[in-house]
Amino acid sequence: MQSPPQVGAPLVVPIRALGPAHRGRIEAHLLALDEQDRYLRFGYSASDEQIRGYVAQLDFERDDIFGIYNRKLEMVAMAHLAFAHKPDAPTCAEFGVSVHRRVRGRGFGQRLFERAVMHARNEGVELLFIHALSENTAMLKIARNAGATLERFGGETEAFLRLPPATIDSRIIELVEEQLAQTDFRLKLQARSFWDFMAGLQEVRQGVRENRHKSGQ
Repeated sequence: MQSPPQVGAPLVVPIRALGPAHRGRIEAHLLALDEQDRYLRFGYSASDEQIRGYVAQLDFERDDIFGIYNRKLEMVAMAHLAFAHKPDAPTCAEFGVSVHRRVRGRGFGQRLFERAVMHARNEGVELLFIHALSENTAMLKIARNAGATLERFGGETEAFLRLPPATIDSRIIELVEEQLAQTDFRLKLQARSFWDFMAGLQEVRQGVRENRHKSGQ
């Protein structure tokens, strides 16, 4: 019998591929991480300046970035799939992920990992690599459950996952998921524009009422 879905986890999580236009939102997401989360994500307590440097150096032509947005269009989780650019390792990629503390327990890290694995397969990657602190049990659990081989070196752990080749199904599924994420983002953008308009209209109405009140005095 199939186990029930995790409480509070949405059945579908729209995950959008990000480009240079999203660099500001990526930076805002990472800067919002607290000291402990920065430590787990980067392996050290990254300062604001170091995070800005990391974001500025993101290569959207070589690597792939994925993000999850909430209704306010705040990026609450993101993943970085960095492809090896060495001639002797053309089919390897490294995965990194960060999830805001307030949305933990919704399976966002797992879904980002699955999305990255599918994309890596479709790009011809054979080996996915994860470098994490040994205390990052959430990330290591995701890797272990996916069948990765884990090697611990003191306070750090390396995980290696062999990926199967791409299939027609994997390519179609990725196209459908990306289209879903694009549609979800546009709907959220339209909703935010509508509520911004309503808020502005409410301010105008409030101003009219105040002016009428002053005129009646």
